[in-house]
Amino acid sequence: MLRWIFGGREAQSSAEKSGVLRIGEEQPKNCFTELQVLKGHFDIVRFLVQIDDFRCASAGDDGLVLVWNVETGERVQELRGHSQQITAMAVFRCGDVRLVTASSDRSVSLWDPDTGNRVQTVLDLQSSVKCILVLERLSAWISAGEQLCVWSKDFRLECLKEPHSDTGERPNFLCHRLSPINIPILFHLLTGISSLIELPKNRVAAAVDKSIVIYKIMPCGDTLAIVEVSCLADHQDHIRALVNVNDGMFASGSHAGELILWDALDCSVLAYQHISREEPQTGTQSHVGGPKPSEMSIQHLASNGNLVAAAAGSGVYVFSAATGAAVAYRKRAHDSDVLHTALLSDSELMSCSEDGSVRMWDIQELPLAGEPASPGFFGMWTLGRSSKQTCPASKKTPDLPAIRTLELTGDLIGHSGAVQMFLAFPENGLVTCSADHQLILWKNGEKQSQLRSLALFRKLEENGGL
Repeated sequence: MLRWIFGGREAQSSAEKSGVLRIGEEQPKNCFTELQVLKGHFDIVRFLVQIDDFRCASAGDDGLVLVWNVETGERVQELRGHSQQITAMAVFRCGDVRLVTASSDRSVSLWDPDTGNRVQTVLDLQSSVKCILVLERLSAWISAGEQLCVWSKDFRLECLKEPHSDTGERPNFLCHRLSPINIPILFHLLTGISSLIELPKNRVAAAVDKSIVIYKIMPCGDTLAIVEVSCLADHQDHIRALVNVNDGMFASGSHAGELILWDALDCSVLAYQHISREEPQTGTQSHVGGPKPSEMSIQHLASNGNLVAAAAGSGVYVFSAATGAAVAYRKRAHDSDVLHTALLSDSELMSCSEDGSVRMWDIQELPLAGEPASPGFFGMWTLGRSSKQTCPASKKTPDLPAIRTLELTGDLIGHSGAVQMFLAFPENGLVTCSADHQLILWKNGEKQSQLRSLALFRKLEENGGL
């Protein structure tokens, strides 16, 4: 275990030209003062999934899946089988815990993380899979990309949909079952699916270009069928992110900075927010320099049920799930695009970026009444689907609550490449993965010191005080 010495970046004033807030060596609220570098990958590490309270799996462009013990930093399994980069990974907990992986080699595999054995595999798919969604209530899982499949837990294809016809007729929906050794005929969609989430009543939402397609999964004899029930076309640009907010709500974010909150039951629009390219008219978080064309693109969404965090360009934005209103923001949270966020609580946020850093934020109440964000920066409307064919002009919302502030409390600098994502383990620290081919296990330094002292005392007792 290495002792992390902060100060890789000098403390700088937030009034610098970049407008990115800096923090010095003194970070009293940052408990992650020790790190351990985990090596084993030899290309970009893009994915992390939590297996249980003590293990996680990592995967990326080298085609490897590595299983780690986050208590010790030990690599406990190495799963080899894919010949190209991993494109999606998920944990399947229907019965025994399994890992499901998909690769650019157009295969999907089922792994036993305890033994490292590959339990099942399907080869020669029509295209590579972009995302995987596990449906534990149905003991099934979905793979999606240019095609869509519903699979049973033993890797049996459950159902397929015929291609859309040129006449514009609605396609037929069929139940179909194939032997695992056959090459499945998959669902054909006009545009590839970029993300999937599960909705109540055995439905799923799929992001397809600018639309969200809602599917319902139903019993069909002794197998499953999937039916398209609606298409939500309220976004004006490509949808980059989907996230479940709570049992009754989900959210979507687009390349143009649109954030929509949806009712998870009737799929109506609850709130619409647009993160514009204009500068906020507040003195505390302004910056010098114009935005890039992609600066407001929403790369990632996260939620804890009460708040929704959006990673847009190099900024981080927090919204109330109850009202859809902006709660806090930091337009220049990092030096480069933010790739992943997480709400650890209603007052704690974490983000990572292409700049190689992981930052910790406190969502704090302003000491004095804050000025609401300008209508050019946040415009909030509640709209119906039919009325939003063109974006309405932004207008002030007089009852917007006072905006809270995002205060930087920690800056974890250990990677030399873009940090793709992270996983937080309440008892065992934080795991980050990066384009530098490495993972870093961040530990609570005070807790680790106490554990080492306790281990030393126990050893002295066993040796009779020697």
